[in-house]
Amino acid sequence: MNCEVLELPVLAVETYQIREVLRCLLHTIMFNRALGPVRPRDVDSELFEISYVQCGDSGVERKIEEKINNLCNWVEKHPGKRVTVLLSFYEKRFKQIWFSKQEERLYWEQWRVQLDVIRPAASDLEAQRVQRHRLLEESLQAALLALLKLVGERKEHIPPVVSSDTVCFPYEITLPSETDSHFGLDMFKRVVLNSSPPAMLS
Repeated sequence: MNCEVLELPVLAVETYQIREVLRCLLHTIMFNRALGPVRPRDVDSELFEISYVQCGDSGVERKIEEKINNLCNWVEKHPGKRVTVLLSFYEKRFKQIWFSKQEERLYWEQWRVQLDVIRPAASDLEAQRVQRHRLLEESLQAALLALLKLVGERKEHIPPVVSSDTVCFPYEITLPSETDSHFGLDMFKRVVLNSSPPAMLS
């Protein structure tokens, strides 16, 4: 199975903006890959003049918040670095090995969200920070619009739905690891070996 790799534009963020940027992007992706009955919930960003939609599923919301908290903690210990968050969807398959069954994951879509975490200089004027915030808001709006266009166009690779009992396809969110600077490398290799070139969002 080929995996569709979708790479979003790199966004320059300050530490306090990470949480809202990831909420906007990850929830938008999850809502547009929802399966079963969802209870859409419009959310106004706490930081930007932007609205986005959540699935209304407590499990999805809890997992996204947990991952965002973990990333924010990692950034505090590794300031000023580019971070990559991978949101990957997969199918579960089981293969017989001797007298037991082993689960394998067949990845069919992966989103790469990259953030350049900047450290403002103490000498920066308030006007400079306001300008950076405005530029980020515009970049985030553009990324969301392009994302929505892309999820509507790229559907051929989505596997058939076998059950309406779950809200979304199996997925995982991979973050930088404090112990492995090449976080997600093994999983990324598995995806790339069988995938088409990334689709860049402009």
